[in-house]
Amino acid sequence: MNIRSLTRGDGVVIGAAVLLLIASFLDIYSIDGAPDSAEIPSLWGSGSVVLGVVLAGVIGAALVVVARAMPQPMKVAGLDLGQFGIAFSVFAAWCALGNIFDPAGAFDNNGGASGINAGLGLILALIATLIMAAAAVATPLVPALKGSLIPASRPAAPQPYGGQPQGGYGYPGAPQQPFGGQPGQPGQPGQPGPSFGGQPQPGQPQPGQPQAPQQAQAQPSGDFSPFWFAVPVPRPLFAEDGSPTPIAELAPGTWYLAVEQRGANLVAQTQDGRRGVLQDTSGIQRG
Repeated sequence: MNIRSLTRGDGVVIGAAVLLLIASFLDIYSIDGAPDSAEIPSLWGSGSVVLGVVLAGVIGAALVVVARAMPQPMKVAGLDLGQFGIAFSVFAAWCALGNIFDPAGAFDNNGGASGINAGLGLILALIATLIMAAAAVATPLVPALKGSLIPASRPAAPQPYGGQPQGGYGYPGAPQQPFGGQPGQPGQPGQPGPSFGGQPQPGQPQPGQPQAPQQAQAQPSGDFSPFWFAVPVPRPLFAEDGSPTPIAELAPGTWYLAVEQRGANLVAQTQDGRRGVLQDTSGIQRG
């Protein structure tokens, strides 16, 4: 599980589930004229409220969060776990609304429970389940909720994929060759300087001669240099053979290596060595 793949909408769902748990320990009823010392049961005193509101809401929130954090989507009876979670959240909100309108249930029909209204626990439970259901449904649709809950952190001394030395080319934070730099300039590691005896190398300007302005050498348009990148939101990674089924999901907060460019798409490599095509490259963060 990768918690960095959680979105802001998932954070709202988690917060609503916590509020629902708190509400479950508060009063389920509000009785007119009851003294302060009256013992009124909490939401756990009603089986229908516990099953239909509290447990359904908590289970729904857990399924939504777990489905988002899984590297591969899990399905039950052909449905994604996240879809089950959304259904549970909507069901919990529906049951909470029904208990608000009729907190005493069938007692109202016999006239034996006059003056009973919804308590603070039921009211907070309705608010929590409504927020939970709205966030679960709107997260895939609202861009503000699709953003990463935990922003990507750039590692100080990471180990690149494939055993590449630390600080290798393309990794975030590694020293790069300045664009347009000329080979053979003295003072740079691994590049020839003046030969023994102070004789300049062929092609270097002689003392007293005017130096011609150096012209930046532009890279050919067909060249591609591998680089590291991170995605702003979860993005599917498709097989290189063009299959429409994703082979992995790129999660925010993790660096991936782009090894090839195919038009507007990138061929990316995951942490476990799998390669695939990233079709949506909008908003990616280059290392």
